[in-house]
Amino acid sequence: MDIDDRAGRPGSDRDDLGSQVRDLVAPLISRFGPGGGRLRLGFSTAHYDQAASELEAFARPLWGLAPLAAGGGAFDHWELWRAGLAAGTDPEHPDYWGAVFDRNQRLVETAAIGLTLALAPERIWDPLTGRQRDTVAAWLRHAVTVEPNNNNWMFFPVMVGLGLDRVGVSCDHDANTARLDRLEQFDLGRGWYSDGPTWQRDYYIPFAMHFYGLIYAALADDPARAGRFRERAAMFAQDFQHWFTSEGVAVPFGRSLTYRFAQSAFWGALAFAGVEALPWEVTKGHLLRNLRWWARRPIRDTAGLLTIGYGYPQPHMAEQYNAPGSPYWAMKAFLPLALPAEHPFWAAKEADAPPLPEVSTQPEAGVALMRCEEGRHVVMLSAGQRNPWARHGAAKYAKFAYSTRFGFSVPAGTLKLEQGAFDSTLALSEDGEHWRPCELPDDASASDGVLHARWTPWDDEEIETWLIALPPWHVRVHRIRTGRALRTAEGAFAVDRDRPPTRVDTGPGRARLDSPNGLCVIEDLSGRREGALVTALPGTNVLAPRTTIPTLKGDLPPGEHLLACAVIGLEGAGSASAGPEGAAEWPEPPTWDSVEPLLGPAPTP
Repeated sequence: MDIDDRAGRPGSDRDDLGSQVRDLVAPLISRFGPGGGRLRLGFSTAHYDQAASELEAFARPLWGLAPLAAGGGAFDHWELWRAGLAAGTDPEHPDYWGAVFDRNQRLVETAAIGLTLALAPERIWDPLTGRQRDTVAAWLRHAVTVEPNNNNWMFFPVMVGLGLDRVGVSCDHDANTARLDRLEQFDLGRGWYSDGPTWQRDYYIPFAMHFYGLIYAALADDPARAGRFRERAAMFAQDFQHWFTSEGVAVPFGRSLTYRFAQSAFWGALAFAGVEALPWEVTKGHLLRNLRWWARRPIRDTAGLLTIGYGYPQPHMAEQYNAPGSPYWAMKAFLPLALPAEHPFWAAKEADAPPLPEVSTQPEAGVALMRCEEGRHVVMLSAGQRNPWARHGAAKYAKFAYSTRFGFSVPAGTLKLEQGAFDSTLALSEDGEHWRPCELPDDASASDGVLHARWTPWDDEEIETWLIALPPWHVRVHRIRTGRALRTAEGAFAVDRDRPPTRVDTGPGRARLDSPNGLCVIEDLSGRREGALVTALPGTNVLAPRTTIPTLKGDLPPGEHLLACAVIGLEGAGSASAGPEGAAEWPEPPTWDSVEPLLGPAPTP
């Protein structure tokens, strides 16, 4: 049984979410090791050791189990987590997890344990013996003393402190106060944070920075800081709602996509902290629609375990810190189960997604979001984000467009366009074999639906890129100064090819594809390129295992050049106006004359 699609029925959705937690946890029960402290879901290939991987699998389900218990929900296997906590924190036990140390994965997992002590001590703390409490307390108190990474990790010892306070164990509050002060320095205004001193403005802002801040606001005795956390979250909600379609699909973007429905955990955290940023019925709808969409995706294996991947099992797209238990961060979405049934969040009748403007420019994140097809399709244009360290960081942050319908692709190799899977980006090559896409954009800006950035694939080449939101189209313009001859390939969206196209059209200045899985068109506005269809290697796209990418190809001599194209993605096979057989009309792109005034100083093609 996958996530239950009954969620959202008036009067029954809270019970349904409780059932979902138990259903997701059920396949884990038989995976506990004999000592109780290790939950073994498979062999870890993450950068951290196997013990930390098994601690991760043990701790992350608690993000759902702790709220379930706090709200009075039944669960029959708390003795496993009690025994595991006692064993894993005991240096004399074979299942000892090892001490937490600076910037270590074990610190990440302490946050879920801290929340469980804070919300449900009667389940995991009160039944322990005196000695067991001593070892648990000592292990967690030590965790509060170590150095986190300079980003959302600073919230982890804060979460531990909340749990220790609840069970009457003292810890270093001064250290946590300093961490909270540092976290607030990442405030960018209008409700946005950065995740540390980085360029990242991804799902770590809602499901980490805001999520932990709202828990702190609800549980800590710190009214001034709690007020700031609540105020920022209320502002952020106004922007974040644009990241979801009217059907609850979130834009796939950035790292840690294997956490899946954690992307909607922010909505439940608003309720937990009592922040009515949007009417309760609207907030509730954002959460439940996203959970229902995930119910229809093949994200669990035959044993019922959550898999590494996004829209399907896809280890290839994972980061170097994804172990078998990593996907259970998704359980954060169940935080509002801690609220009583009479809370206004649960008492409200789920509302449809509200109408929103077609374009939302969010300069703090360097993105513009377009609502197409009456909100059923959201396209995020991105020009200002970069991540040089995460696996496939360029594909996850620096492509020009990310789509709820077509996803995005990660490369499968270093040779040829088929391996590169260069959807929604411009790739350049000297030999036609090795290609470089946009990887580290710089000098970015975003205003009124127009994004701009610079990037440098080679030392003697500079590219300026403008992205223009003209829904349902977006336009890309590139001013290229190059000291070498180059081949170019610019991809549109990647279309699921499992059902054959109903029509295709490639030739000078165009690459068009229409199929039951989607219509995608890329039109050359600069008049220099030839259209083609690139068959990407399987397993490259985060939503569809096999895709075709409409692409424009061309050659550039040394010098200065301007390339421009328009791209559209729609529902397929019938979304375009159909005339007589073989004469269906393709969508009409915007003209260069309508685009040029939006570009400022860029030259004409």
